[in-house]
Amino acid sequence: HHFMPYIPVPLVQIALGVLLAALPLGIEIPMEPELFFVLFIAPLLFHDGKNVSRQALWKLRKPILLMALGLVFVTVYTIGYLIYWLIPSIPLPAAFALAAILSPTDVVAVSAISSRVKIPQTIMHVLEGEGLMNDASGLVAFKFAVAATVTGVFSLVDASWSFLVISIGGIVGGAFLSFLIIQLKIFIRRLGMEDVTIHMLIQLLTPFVIFYIVEHFHLSGILSVVAAGIVHTIFRDRDQSPAMQLQVVSQSTWTVLIYILNGLVFVLLGLQIPNVISEIFQDPLFNNWQVSKYIFIISAALFVLRFLWIMAAWQWGWLKRQIQMPSMRAVGILTISGVRGAVTLAGAFTIPYVLSDGSPFPQRSLFIFIAAGVILVTLVAASILLPSLARPEKGNADELGKEMERVALIRTIDSAIRSIRELMNDENRGAAVSVISSYNQLRNRLTTISEENNDQLKLVETEIRMKALDAETNYIEKLKKEGQIDREMAYMSEEHIQRMRLAVTNRIRYRRLFIWTLVKRSMYQVVHLFLPNNKEQLKQRQAQIKKVIRLKVNMAKAAIQYLKKQVSSENANIYLAIIGEYSELIMKLKLAKKGADSTHYTQLQRELQVKAFQAERDAIQNLYEEGEITIDVTRKIRKQINIREAYWMEESSLHSH
Repeated sequence: HHFMPYIPVPLVQIALGVLLAALPLGIEIPMEPELFFVLFIAPLLFHDGKNVSRQALWKLRKPILLMALGLVFVTVYTIGYLIYWLIPSIPLPAAFALAAILSPTDVVAVSAISSRVKIPQTIMHVLEGEGLMNDASGLVAFKFAVAATVTGVFSLVDASWSFLVISIGGIVGGAFLSFLIIQLKIFIRRLGMEDVTIHMLIQLLTPFVIFYIVEHFHLSGILSVVAAGIVHTIFRDRDQSPAMQLQVVSQSTWTVLIYILNGLVFVLLGLQIPNVISEIFQDPLFNNWQVSKYIFIISAALFVLRFLWIMAAWQWGWLKRQIQMPSMRAVGILTISGVRGAVTLAGAFTIPYVLSDGSPFPQRSLFIFIAAGVILVTLVAASILLPSLARPEKGNADELGKEMERVALIRTIDSAIRSIRELMNDENRGAAVSVISSYNQLRNRLTTISEENNDQLKLVETEIRMKALDAETNYIEKLKKEGQIDREMAYMSEEHIQRMRLAVTNRIRYRRLFIWTLVKRSMYQVVHLFLPNNKEQLKQRQAQIKKVIRLKVNMAKAAIQYLKKQVSSENANIYLAIIGEYSELIMKLKLAKKGADSTHYTQLQRELQVKAFQAERDAIQNLYEEGEITIDVTRKIRKQINIREAYWMEESSLHSH
């Protein structure tokens, strides 16, 4: 996914599962249905409940309920009869069970795909709310249908009443137990136990405990963990007492846990596919084309039904008032985003093997095969179609590109500052403050500059930098004519100016030169390790370094003098920014000139700056992988990082001789 971010993570995970199953490793994972629900569904839904926007849920309650309840029951009824008509060997209650488990959509799978495109925020809120609620409604309907299949008894009146009792009981039970757990945490905190491990352990166990207790009373454990997640969020918003460390640990832990759980579900799907396919394809009742046809017909029917339902909702005005974009594009995005995922697969695995009379559950393998096939078809369809549907209008593309670059630049700077703050301690505080200060100046400058035409400004900035380097070259030429500089110093200065020109104009050649310079410097240091330390030579070397520093200070002053003469009100910000860089370079060079006293400080500063540059590059890579920026913006920002690194490297190299 790092190298091919346009392929959704779930598809990569499914492929890994298939690969593991294909290898002769003897991997076989038996599924215990109830344990599967507790281990996978409970924490996933609890996390969704914790992170959903309550304001958006309430504001968009009508379209969400229409999608999460109305569409689910219409899907169970319509697709159930379609499956019963397509596959007569599946009894009607079992067909309803399969339709019910195919009704929930997967927010995580949609998010994985939408990370490469920009889905409008309102549509994402509708999809999140739908995914959260229809998990519950779909799984409750599924349990009723499975129970009817197993026992052979079904009453619509009894089922409707039971649905209300189980649903309301689950919501109330989950909220009540969540409240009790929160009170327990407050009590522990009042005893003076602020240990992050204890509080994190309680938080991690919460969904498992609540799901188990509520299910024990035959109520909806699914709805209970959703309610518990929402109650936890309300408490977190109101309470400011937990330590910042707990919040950071909590967020990081849940991110990893949820990624692992979702990943495991898709890897398990991949592991099951070869066995299920071979079992179905070897069944004399079905031929290969027929079972594949079932998957495509059911997937197409799910999309068509979803499209018709959303179109009807749009015409009634329930969606039109909330979503400000062309109707067909919005309806198309909402339709294609109906991706099936972890919940569908988890539910399919929980189908019992036998009925109450001891006979096998009808077509259990076919159930799992169809569920897995529908997940794959919907994932692939969304991966192909969503990017074109969610693409912005052409008229806004340039404006959005500039805004994208502006936000990305600021976020890279913020990442660098954050990385330095995390590394700050008593020993390196002074050096860290210095590095953070330079980044803050850069951030302020970017905020001011980015309001203008970015592309034009980049060209102007490059031109000004080249003229400043010309001023440095003229200064060296003047010294050569007056005989104030020897040949070695002149060559060294010209080499420095050439490197700076490459940094501004040719990124690839500059990086090669940078690597070669590091190699030469390393070889030079290795050679000097084996040479005897001659005091006279050491003095000469220190005098040479001071001479180089003095020359570079004068070169920078010459550039500043030229820039000050050229400043105009039109491009004052750019001129002042470049003058600021030269001024900072002079300050650092003068500090370096002081010698041994500043060596430790400079070493600390250099280590922090290396980390900061790496943090910037990591931030850019993450933004690209998450689809926040295009490859062109990525290249532009990397070039800017290289320019700043070039100036820093020149100053840094003086302390590495």
